[in-house]
Amino acid sequence: MTGIAVIATMAAGCAEAGRAVPPASGATRAGETAASADAATPAGTTAATPEAPGSSGTDATSAASATAEAPGVEGVLASMSVEEKVGQLFMPVLYGPSADTSSGENQARFGVDTPAKMVARYRPGGVILFPWAGNVKSVRQVVALTNGLQKASPEIPLLIGTDQENGKVSRLAPLVTPLPGASVIGSTRDVSLARRAAEVTGTELRALGVNLDFAPVADVNLNPRNPVIGPRAYGSDPKKVAPMVAAAVQGFHDAGIGATAKHFPGHGDTGVDSHTGLPVIKHSRSQWDRLDAPPFAAAIGEDVDAIMSAHVVMPRLDPSGDPATLSKPILTGLLREKLGFDGVVSTDALDMAGVRKKYGDGEVAVRAIQAGVDLLLMPPDYREAHRALLAAVAAGKISEARLDQSVRRLLKLKAARGLLDRAPVADPARAERVLRSAEHLKVARLITSRAAR
Repeated sequence: MTGIAVIATMAAGCAEAGRAVPPASGATRAGETAASADAATPAGTTAATPEAPGSSGTDATSAASATAEAPGVEGVLASMSVEEKVGQLFMPVLYGPSADTSSGENQARFGVDTPAKMVARYRPGGVILFPWAGNVKSVRQVVALTNGLQKASPEIPLLIGTDQENGKVSRLAPLVTPLPGASVIGSTRDVSLARRAAEVTGTELRALGVNLDFAPVADVNLNPRNPVIGPRAYGSDPKKVAPMVAAAVQGFHDAGIGATAKHFPGHGDTGVDSHTGLPVIKHSRSQWDRLDAPPFAAAIGEDVDAIMSAHVVMPRLDPSGDPATLSKPILTGLLREKLGFDGVVSTDALDMAGVRKKYGDGEVAVRAIQAGVDLLLMPPDYREAHRALLAAVAAGKISEARLDQSVRRLLKLKAARGLLDRAPVADPARAERVLRSAEHLKVARLITSRAAR
């Protein structure tokens, strides 16, 4: 079902040592798909795949579709302890340029000094990379970091994510091709360029060992004084933004990586930055249907892997006063039930002020899962959030069935991107060839040349 049709129809404890993870069967074993073979190869080898946009193409898409429903998902889920399942719900920031780098920040936040030790102790579902955490120095360094993080999680490989929107938000600059941001792409009115840009970005991220991008932005920039979205959005008209978002999702999938539409239910009509405050958007349900929902529906129509919640209050969608990240009427009622999304729901960063106004960090984590979230991004007090979730499951505030729902979605995402059986190993030599290649720089110049002046 297309995104427009959707709108029309709606008007961690350590693992047991040596435990074997049941693999997916047959040709859909994650390590054997075309999607994983062309992007990351065993260290020291050279991948013989095309490096221009379009190289992964339908092979990655068909492999993802086949693997998403592989029997390995249920086998892995059945083998996990409650502590391991709770660990899968988290995606923290870890500090340092390598998996074995000692950092006082890691010690203070997690009680261990290196990223590898944190992964081994807590078994998180993933890790997000940031320059300010010392994660991004050079191409070879990032490849070594992602390979080292995956090595520390041999039983269930990690989602390794980043915010590579391009333009204003570009966490891997200056390593990657400097593509224009969404507003520039939107001004071309050419959806094929949105797809090509996303494929270039996705191809480069995969070469670095990153498998999930927190992009594209699906917000419609309705307020010209919006301090946080602005040029990050494809535009101010939902009818034009929606196909751009759909095309970007296709482009990420062409490259074989996961895409995340953000920030649900829409962050475009606010004058407050949710990093520093709690925005209130007074859209009625009919206004939301018309203005905010179409790009998210379009992303869902393209099987987007994840949708990120917004730390915004929409009182006419949920009168509780809670931000959408903690709102069951919004995340379960609208996103799950009305739009029909059954992929991974990620929070926006939980260290942002917009989600910390009313509740402590442990309660925020529990309320987010209760609302319908699957992935807790960057909790400011990891150990408190982890303890709170374990306690909530033990007390029945979060049922084991509800916990399994989220873990199953996360495992399906990993399977769809060729990660469930074993993580691909990024090749630094290939990464150096792929990043900022002549073909990719040509795409950047093409978009710039066609942008509205």
